[in-house]
Amino acid sequence: MAFLLNKSQVLSRLRSSSQDSLLLSRRGFHIEPGAREKALLAKDPSLTRFKSYKKSVWKLKRVGDVLTIVVVAGCCYEIYVKATMREEARKQANAAGESA
Repeated sequence: MAFLLNKSQVLSRLRSSSQDSLLLSRRGFHIEPGAREKALLAKDPSLTRFKSYKKSVWKLKRVGDVLTIVVVAGCCYEIYVKATMREEARKQANAAGESA
């Protein structure tokens, strides 16, 4: 019996310590960033040549969108052509069957 009581106490301690560590590790949004964090977030002029520029990223994204639309349109066209050819083949088969 003492073993079970001991085990439940250990489990409750583990639960409470994990909850405490979660609460302590979370940083509240209301806390102002420190001086080091502000320095890390500041713009660095020496890194501007390594940044991707918004216009080039926008153009690349636009090209990808256009290619996607072209591929989807091509697939739809192929489906349409196959469906119409199949329908024409059915009509011809029905016409040949009726005339024979």
